[in-house]
Amino acid sequence: MYKILKKEDLSEQITLFDIEAGDIARKARAGNFFILRTHEQGERIPLTIADFDSGRGTITTVFQKVGKTTNHLGTFNEGDFLTDVIGPLGNHSHIENFGRVVCVGGGVGIAPVYPIARALKEAGNKVTSIIGARSKSILFWEEKMRGVSDDLIVTTDDGSYGTKALVTVPLEEIMMNEKVDLVVAIGPAIMMKFVCKTTEKYNVKTVVSLNSIMIDATGMCGGCRVEIGGETKYTCVDGPEFDGHQVDFDLLMKRLQAYIPEEHTARCGGKGNGGK
Repeated sequence: MYKILKKEDLSEQITLFDIEAGDIARKARAGNFFILRTHEQGERIPLTIADFDSGRGTITTVFQKVGKTTNHLGTFNEGDFLTDVIGPLGNHSHIENFGRVVCVGGGVGIAPVYPIARALKEAGNKVTSIIGARSKSILFWEEKMRGVSDDLIVTTDDGSYGTKALVTVPLEEIMMNEKVDLVVAIGPAIMMKFVCKTTEKYNVKTVVSLNSIMIDATGMCGGCRVEIGGETKYTCVDGPEFDGHQVDFDLLMKRLQAYIPEEHTARCGGKGNGGK
């Protein structure tokens, strides 16, 4: 059993947990994820490790209440216990001193991009971070991202905070004015697609994380199949990070819609696989 040490509601639908998981915290690296179950009959769901503290023996995750299980998870409080927490899983981010790096986080994607930006900064890179959300009400971790970045740009779709723009606007402005060696982008699939279209014009290497498509996350179900450069890969064991210019985003977005009917059935109390 794994104890929830801290719960913080970052918005109406986005929640943060600090979870007591010493073995995972000691081995975790930027880019890893973990699997949890809320109870013995619950489904396994993969969530990104948004932060980790080996000294305290804790991992941090940030999740959005979308499907049956994440909505149930949102009812847990500090002091409650999770039945299973397994990890760290997935291939960690490749970190080195690339030079000039831009980290882009959209929506809940701000959480998983944070430890990557921190690791890149610690490796000696000059890091500019761009974080964006639909509105100020769902924007979070501005100060945490500022603390691991040389520069931070904040955008909102509706202009309620920061610059009224999509994240691709300041990204392109940066690349027009200086050489960028690497872009890391995590967020909704449509956001990552257009980030990659933008960076492709400037021939800038771009890494994306496709963790949102994972289901079983152990390599057994095949639900996280993606096409990378014309080859089939499995996000949970081959990723979750890939060369963004090689990802078939149109196929990815179609596959992300595959279980919507079952998720709806599960949330309404009927039979279904539930989704995350």
